[in-house]
Amino acid sequence: MKVLGIDPGLSITGWGIVFQDNRDKLSLSDYGCIKTDSKSSLVDRLKIIHISLHEIITRNQPDIMAIEELFFSKEARSVASVGQARGSILTTASIANLPVYEYNPRHVKIALTGYGAADKNQIQQMVKTLLFLKDIPKPDDAADALAIAICHFHTNKLRIQKSVIKSQL
Repeated sequence: MKVLGIDPGLSITGWGIVFQDNRDKLSLSDYGCIKTDSKSSLVDRLKIIHISLHEIITRNQPDIMAIEELFFSKEARSVASVGQARGSILTTASIANLPVYEYNPRHVKIALTGYGAADKNQIQQMVKTLLFLKDIPKPDDAADALAIAICHFHTNKLRIQKSVIKSQL
């Protein structure tokens, strides 16, 4: 299975592709960021996110998209712009017929470190460790996207285990 993780943003949208082999080992496929110019119009920025993400999906053929939920403790203007970027991203996923799973930041932290208040460095170190990388992926937005993809694998594994247990009862 191949998962496209997304850390949404209007200025920078991080993305990362993680796949799992038949022995449940996670591996890095590709990662990067979609950047938009703050001097461009909102419509043009959303269009850039859509076109770039469409190219990433076409090139990498992921099975699933995992995306960070909107985090409301940020200022209202920032939340609105991230929300608009998420709309473009979710529309792109829908057009590509990609199932989408959403995870809040605390869930991602717990899935990777077991601690819901883990800091950014702890998350990045776990991304590096779990994907057997020499260095932490840069920029931070791409590392966050990879963390979201890894979170999906860990969460999906728990869903499957719970399903098996229920079927045995």
